[in-house]
Amino acid sequence: MNWLSAQTIFMAEMNRFFRTIGQSLISPVISTVLYFVVFGAAIGKQINHIEGISYGAFIVPGLIMLALLTQSVSNASFGIYFPRFSGTIYEYLAAPISALEMIVGFVGAAAAKSIIIGLVILATSWFFVPLEIRHPFWMIAFLLLTAITFSLLGFIIGLWADGFEKLQIIPLLIITPLTFLGGSFYSIKVLPPFWHTLSLFNPVVYLVSGFRWSFNEVADVNIAWSLGATGLFLVLCLGIVTWIFKTGYRLKN
Repeated sequence: MNWLSAQTIFMAEMNRFFRTIGQSLISPVISTVLYFVVFGAAIGKQINHIEGISYGAFIVPGLIMLALLTQSVSNASFGIYFPRFSGTIYEYLAAPISALEMIVGFVGAAAAKSIIIGLVILATSWFFVPLEIRHPFWMIAFLLLTAITFSLLGFIIGLWADGFEKLQIIPLLIITPLTFLGGSFYSIKVLPPFWHTLSLFNPVVYLVSGFRWSFNEVADVNIAWSLGATGLFLVLCLGIVTWIFKTGYRLKN
């Protein structure tokens, strides 16, 4: 593998991010503040604690995961769609660059951007609630796995979409609703039995639960199930991306 090629693509994508870093970072910070005002201040007065954790501290992992999922998909999908839209994708395909190097460059940059935003939200949250990260290793592991997995998903969406409208269909109509219904702002344990069982078919539940466990050891599902679900989704996305490059789907036409 030619790491220089992957690094060149990675740095080009990161430079585009840093050129608009104010807009890229201010927006999630403002959103985090608004969530704390609405959910933490208003609803938090009615819900003092969840499993011994203050409501404000309880929703922090969900807020970070919400930003991480949406930003990973958005960054990766736009990152690969614009070369297709402008036609420069053919320069990548004609250059002595392997599919793996392209994936590492584009997906790595999208994941890095998302992780930066997630860490900024984590730092912002400390101004509102006292936080404790009991398992920092697993927190970083879930952060990396989730960012990479959903950046791969965004990469797939960017290759599949044939218009700007399609870039927003899956993030807006699928990922964001699943995140809100995935226990980001509540525990699925408080749901009635039918809805609790139905929630277990939501993959985001396992991501949020595992990430929250790394903070305060409170989880809706077993940590092993969270890791397994994340790993399975990662393998699935890798398989689809591999198939796309082998067949040339949406790349050569």
